[in-house]
Amino acid sequence: MKQDFTMELSSDNNFSVLNRIINILNRRRVRIKKLMAHENEDDFRRGGVIMLLYTTHDMAEKVKVQLEKLIEVDKVSYREGNTYQELSEQTVDLNQTT
Repeated sequence: MKQDFTMELSSDNNFSVLNRIINILNRRRVRIKKLMAHENEDDFRRGGVIMLLYTTHDMAEKVKVQLEKLIEVDKVSYREGNTYQELSEQTVDLNQTT
């Protein structure tokens, strides 16, 4: 049964990494409801992505494994449900405090 999953990943901040992430999701027909990409304020060479996906639990796990295989990606985690709003607000707050 399809449901919402919030996926968060950290990676290098390269030109092509977001395109590769989207391609992995598109090939598996995973619907992206929301997406926020950001750069770490401490190191402009690092960044992250927070996504709200609509898919099955099995497909979310498969996507996680595929994303972890990308050279630029360091860490991928996902949670059931819509915690996108909380994570994106934390990221925005961190970027505005400096």
